[in-house]
Amino acid sequence: MANVIDITGLPPERVVFTPSPLAELGAALHALSEPGHHPGLHGWVTATNAALKTDLADRLCEADILWRSSRSDILLPARPGATLAEDLDELDKIGDERFVAAAFEITCSPRYTRPTPSPLVDAGERARIREMAAARGPRQAAFTDRMLTDPDGLRVWLRRLFEDCEEAFFGDIWRRVGIQLAADARHKTELLRRKGLAETLSATSRALWLEDAQDRSGNSSNGSTRIVLDKLAQGRTTAFADPADPGVTFLPTSFGWPHLVFAHAQGWRPVLQYPVASPELPAPAALELVQQRLEALGHPMRMQLCRTLSRGPHSTGELAEAFGITSPEVSRHIATLKKAGLIQTRRRGRYVLHQLDLQVVARLGSDFLEGVLR
Repeated sequence: MANVIDITGLPPERVVFTPSPLAELGAALHALSEPGHHPGLHGWVTATNAALKTDLADRLCEADILWRSSRSDILLPARPGATLAEDLDELDKIGDERFVAAAFEITCSPRYTRPTPSPLVDAGERARIREMAAARGPRQAAFTDRMLTDPDGLRVWLRRLFEDCEEAFFGDIWRRVGIQLAADARHKTELLRRKGLAETLSATSRALWLEDAQDRSGNSSNGSTRIVLDKLAQGRTTAFADPADPGVTFLPTSFGWPHLVFAHAQGWRPVLQYPVASPELPAPAALELVQQRLEALGHPMRMQLCRTLSRGPHSTGELAEAFGITSPEVSRHIATLKKAGLIQTRRRGRYVLHQLDLQVVARLGSDFLEGVLR
């Protein structure tokens, strides 16, 4: 599975790296509502939630359908401003029907890749949105009903909510991280100019790469050029999705890891929010490799072999004798574990010794979690 952006024929200058105050606020609000996704932010989340005034905390709970499960498209601007006020001004320019449709683009479903009518004018879509909100709680359902019955009033309410967040905590955050995000965007822009898109994507995230003319297996891709996102989801769009504004926008975030958020609704310029590089952040493992490792450990005999190999190096003959199976059987299991990168092998004289790679196994849980949250 992967998400794909077709950029065939797109001029390099239409690939834009730029920070967005609104997108960063959305990432911060998501971390506040889902702290389990962001263990590295535990201290900040605890302190910020404790300092929130009751009224603001209640309003954030009411509207969290826009950022809790997934990020609403309205929080990922394709043309960000320099300030939160500028981002909110751009939101105000969107008509009610399109605004409400974008606000509720918050689920990873196949519907997202197809044009959907606005719930303000389509009864079926309106019923779907209300059912989705009801499943998240009565306050979220009430918020959704207000959006559907009084979109103008709710939009004013939502803007005030974001402005109050800026006054309460986000203003200080943006003064601190905005400089870092702007520096990262400048670095990526310069890297794009000097080294090209392939190297820039690699520097942005190991879960991103460029497929040009041939894919990584050597198969023809009909001469197309595509940005590929290694995610447990399928999505496809084009850099020309919005004819009035072709291109792709990359938004750096300090609060985003482990998420790699991709907004690609029909008719909208694709936007990707990526976590900025940090020495504390582990490099993401390829999802194909995580799956291969989980499958390798799914066999009961291989689990038993791993138990023995975790305690020290053993030869094939020792393992065959210990488990009462033939040496060829052991070799087949060892080959599967080794192909998945779970086994280290070294030669000692005429013996080949195998040992479980404890660091790789220790990382497997976090690799899996990072993959499903990405």
